Formats: sequence, structure tokens, C-alpha cells
Amino acid sequence: MPIWTLHGDGRTVEPGAVVKPNERLSWPGTIAIGAQHVVAMFGATFLVPILTGFPVSTTLFFSGVGTILFLVITRNKLPSYLGSSFAFIAPVTAATASAGMGSALAGIVAVGVLLAIIGAVVHTVGVRWVDRFLPPVLAGTIVALIGFNLAGTARGNYEQAPITATFTLAITILFAVVFRGFLGRISIFLGVIAGYVFAGIRGELDFSKVEAADWIGFPTFHLPDFAAPGTWSTMAMFLPVVLVLIAENVGHVRGVATMVEDPAINKQTGKALIADGISTSLAGFFGGSGTTTYGENIGVMASTRVYPTAAYWVAGVTAILLSMSPKFGAVINSVPAGVLGGVTTVLYGLIGVIGIKIWVDNRVDFSRPVNQYTAAVGLTVAVGGFMIKDPESGFELGGIVLATVGAILIYHLGNLIARLRGSGADDPKPLAGVGAPGGDPA
Repeated sequence: MPIWTLHGDGRTVEPGAVVKPNERLSWPGTIAIGAQHVVAMFGATFLVPILTGFPVSTTLFFSGVGTILFLVITRNKLPSYLGSSFAFIAPVTAATASAGMGSALAGIVAVGVLLAIIGAVVHTVGVRWVDRFLPPVLAGTIVALIGFNLAGTARGNYEQAPITATFTLAITILFAVVFRGFLGRISIFLGVIAGYVFAGIRGELDFSKVEAADWIGFPTFHLPDFAAPGTWSTMAMFLPVVLVLIAENVGHVRGVATMVEDPAINKQTGKALIADGISTSLAGFFGGSGTTTYGENIGVMASTRVYPTAAYWVAGVTAILLSMSPKFGAVINSVPAGVLGGVTTVLYGLIGVIGIKIWVDNRVDFSRPVNQYTAAVGLTVAVGGFMIKDPESGFELGGIVLATVGAILIYHLGNLIARLRGSGADDPKPLAGVGAPGGDPA
């Protein structure tokens, strides 16, 4: 029995119909859709290694490998592309600066292992406990504070070439406003291309490494260093990322189930978390960025009404093939600071706004003091860059960790007190669709 059955004549989709995950179009059509998914994920995926200093080709390689693993683990029942998660940018940057790349990779591995364990629990007992621990007010706060915490990084790049950064920022916004459908969803990718060309005209590009790079070659692999001084203390910075990945994966599964009108897909939630956890750990073990499901690809499916997992096999294999060109990676690494400053001003802000959108979509009641203080303290600590640091031991807790822990404690302890006093219950609404950067964060 074939894995995918042909939808209709394989060439057209009737009005109101959808091509389900176990169906496919003709192979030329499937390959074309898969290519769209590669373009959709590419703009956000390549920015993460550029911003963190990780090898672009390695990250792209494990993005493709992770996507294929995801499809295998979910048995081709859940379409998804695993791209680089923006939730890792802040802890990776901090860990690399204080303890080196090996320490940062160890943190990524730890996040993946924990996420896989949580996925196994969800697969066994169900997702309801996640809804209770991570209600919309907390999910929105954590996603928002990660985006806004990165504002200083965007400013640092912006100030290096303000003219190029301003052009990139303006053209990215223009593309998002003018274009509709698929082109609108990849406005960040188009903005980077336009900014890159503009930087070239201004003489801000350095092609020396591009010219020296080979056309074909394997990605560069790096191993985590669990024995590096400060590694175990810096791991604490990575723990909040687990909460974001849970929110993104749960939201992705529910989003796909809703769009294809198949509630049975929700049963894949635990497997989705396990798959993303394994993918993230594998990437961390060999020098790649942590992964997550991508909202950009949800956008492609929504606009085309084509959901077959076959297209994601095409996308995963394509990403792996692209990663085998060092020259391609060198071109990506040549993106100048001004372009990065302009596009990250948009991108980091969008991550923050997605968190706020979670509040709006779930009608979070901000007349309740516990919700007010959960969001207020979390955002202030993150934006202000609060930090606890011990110079002697090297122990450090940055703004994202402190803000996340503070928000969780305020929400759950506040609701516990409210229940004991009989003055109200906590927010029972389940987590709605969240996602990754560019259309969904992290």
C-alpha cells in the first residue's frame, strides 16, 4: 500500500477541498510545493546561525535531518518543517560569550533531551497538564519576553550601518504590506535579499570568503563540551526555551488539525515533542542550532490548501543538499551587519508581538491582578536585561531566565493564593495556536 494516495487527478484542488497529509499531488507538483517550503523556512533559518556565530551549513543540514526525523517519528501523519528556533538566540549568545561554543551546544542538547522526555509524558498521559502549567497568559508572556529581550542585539547591528539598516527595515515592511499570500509571508526573506543588494551597491560586502569557499563539501561539525568551566551553570539559561518549544509544537499540531479538519492529528502532540526534542539534541551534539516547527510553513499550507507530508520530505532532502555547498554557506555568512540590524529590528519585535497575539486570541483577562503582574514583571525584567551574576564562580542568570521563572512563580503562586482565599480560579483556557518566528516565534 503506498504511503500517499493521489489526490484527484494530482493537478488541481477543488474549491473548499484540501490535500490531506496522507495524500499528494503529482510528483512534479509535490516537488514544487516542497521547494516553496524551503524558500519559506530559509529566511528565518539562516538568520539564527548568523546571529549566534554557528556554521550556517551545519544548521541547515540538521534542519533537513530534523525534518525527516520528525516525519519518521510521527509516521507521516503530521506535516512540519523543523527550522532554527529563535528562542535559542539569547542563551546561545550569552553561553558562547561566557563559556564558549561547546558550552552553548551542551545547553542545546539539554533542552532537546528535556523536551523529548516531556513529549514521552504527553504521549502517555495526554496534553491537558501542559494546558494547566502553560496557560495563554504565561505562554504569551514567555514568547514576548524572549523577543523583546533581543532588542539590544538588533540595535547593536543597526548602529553599525544605519543607512543600510534603515533601507532593509523599510523595504521589509513594504514587502509585508504590499504583497499578499505566499510573498507576504516571506517578506523578511525578501527584505534580506533587497538589503543585501543595497549593501553591495554601497560597497559593504566582503566576498573574499565566498571566492575561497569550495562548491561542494561536508558541513563543519562541532561537539558539545559538558566539562567546560561554567557549562552546568549556564545551562540554566536554556531551560525557558523548553517552554517556548512546547508552546510552538502544541500550537502547530492544533493548527494543522484545525486546517485539515481532522481532530485525530492532535494525538500526534506527544510524538511531535519527542521528534523535536531528538532533532534539537542531535543538532546540538554536532554543532547545529536547536529546532522547532515553523509558522512560515504553516502559512504555505494554509495558502495552498496542500498538506501532504511528501512535500516535507522534498524540503528536508533539499535542505540537506544545500548544506553540502560551502560556497552557499559563505554567501549567507557574508550578509553585513546593517542588513541584520534592519531585519532583526522587525523580526525580534514580531516575536514579541506574537506573544501579545496569544493573549488577544485567547482573550486573557488583564483585569485580574495575577495576570497583570505575571506579564508586567516578566516583560520588565526581560527588556531591562536584569541579571544575577557571581564573578567568582561564573554563575549567571540572565534576563530571560529570571523573567520566565518570575512569571511562572507569580502566576501559579498567585492563583494558589486566590483559590485558598476563594477569590477566583486560574485561567482554564487551553493554549491556542502558537508557532515560530516570521509567522510564529522560536
